[in-house]
Amino acid sequence: MSNKSKPDRPKARLPRGLQDVSPSEIRQTARMVEAIREVFERYGFEPLETPAIEYTDALGKFLPDSDRPNEGVFSFQDDDEQWLSLRYDLTAPLARFVAANQQGLPRPYRRYQTGPVFRNEKPGPGRFRQFTQFDADTVGAPSVAADAELCMLGADTLEALGLSRGDYVIKVSNRKLLDGVMEKAGVASLADNPEQRMTVMRAVDKLDRLGVEGVEALLGKGRKDESGDFTKGAELTSDQIKAVLTFVDSGAATRKDTLAALKDAVSGSEEGEAGVAELAEMDALWTAAGFGDDRIVIDPSIVRGLEYYTGPVFEADLTAEATDDKGRPVRIGAVASGGRYDGLVERFTGQQVPASGVSIGVSRLLYSLNLINGGAEDEPLGPVVITVFEKDRIADYQRMATELRQAGIRAEMYLGGSGMKAQLKYADKRGAPCVVIQGGDELEKGEITIKDLIEGARLSQEIEDNAEWREARPAQVSVPEGDLVQAVRDILARYGSD
Repeated sequence: MSNKSKPDRPKARLPRGLQDVSPSEIRQTARMVEAIREVFERYGFEPLETPAIEYTDALGKFLPDSDRPNEGVFSFQDDDEQWLSLRYDLTAPLARFVAANQQGLPRPYRRYQTGPVFRNEKPGPGRFRQFTQFDADTVGAPSVAADAELCMLGADTLEALGLSRGDYVIKVSNRKLLDGVMEKAGVASLADNPEQRMTVMRAVDKLDRLGVEGVEALLGKGRKDESGDFTKGAELTSDQIKAVLTFVDSGAATRKDTLAALKDAVSGSEEGEAGVAELAEMDALWTAAGFGDDRIVIDPSIVRGLEYYTGPVFEADLTAEATDDKGRPVRIGAVASGGRYDGLVERFTGQQVPASGVSIGVSRLLYSLNLINGGAEDEPLGPVVITVFEKDRIADYQRMATELRQAGIRAEMYLGGSGMKAQLKYADKRGAPCVVIQGGDELEKGEITIKDLIEGARLSQEIEDNAEWREARPAQVSVPEGDLVQAVRDILARYGSD
């Protein structure tokens, strides 16, 4: 007896940190992206697309999880041994684009872009290795008016997506503030110890997720997470840690009061005082434009974990009450973020080019809005299904589908090889509002039978006897062939569709 080996088949599995996207989420995302695009266009930003793959040296090494392989990015070599990487955000590719095309671009240059980004980070709940961002950036504007405008853009965008005031807040700070606090506390400067400085920044950036104790550990010796992984800390002294945590907690009820507290906290530090002055200028612009403390606040705990930020930084937090599928309260947190990065283009040109941008996490924002609204939006009706009663008449059935499509109605002819019962089950799975049937009897009469599947399903719950079912023939009508489009439209109108 021969011993046949089993074929070596791959497992149908997803890599960790990735997900398949359902039709419902794709449609919701498309609607969300269009709403965001309309606001960004209204602010005067222009669209741009850049490739998902860049030369690794063009991206730089700016990711928060810099201790992971490939510095947090997915990298590979091409056939001429050049290192390439999947982009980890849309900002670094923008800097490369501006550096290569600056002579032909208006100054300032205002662009928006949406697309997937990839991060070689440790995946977890709500943290994926591929996700979609929607960015807006102003390149070549030295004034913090550009930063103030992006905060207003974020607020207007969230309201365009259906959020009310009080359901969100734009939190703003300035990297220069924490630099000033660290300077006063005796922490090494960026030039002397950039690694320590960024460890402090990244520790503070995790305040919402880890709490004060977790941040305190990261500012000190380090922290071990639930999985046992250890993250080395900033090695600050207890007095330095206290100074940082006191600063982080120095926010007040109004922007005016917070600015006063910050001025005291960084007094004597030129860098810190410059940060306060920039925030005061932004506050004046928000106030003049009617963006009050109910929409934009100054929060010293906002620092952002990416290394390239150089000035104002901001986050959009959702504060509305939300519950998960088990009814437990959920704190959503940040769904958008950004800040000033005056050094990215300089990496290519040697000349400093001021820039500021905001990035919306599209997938996270969609998930969050569904939590707030109590679930995903209702799925749209599926296509009308033209059943194939007689296989030698496929051309006739295809003509019916075409007639409906030309009238603007979603329609498909059944393309499988099963009988009528299976075709009706197929239509149910597709979410079809109705099916079109024409057998020999209907053809002889010049008629078409249309079954309203939604009404039929409802009536089936009320009819208990098979004989009664056959006699009632619920939600089924026969109409002349020429009335196909109107009859289908009448059924769709019952359910608010066409």
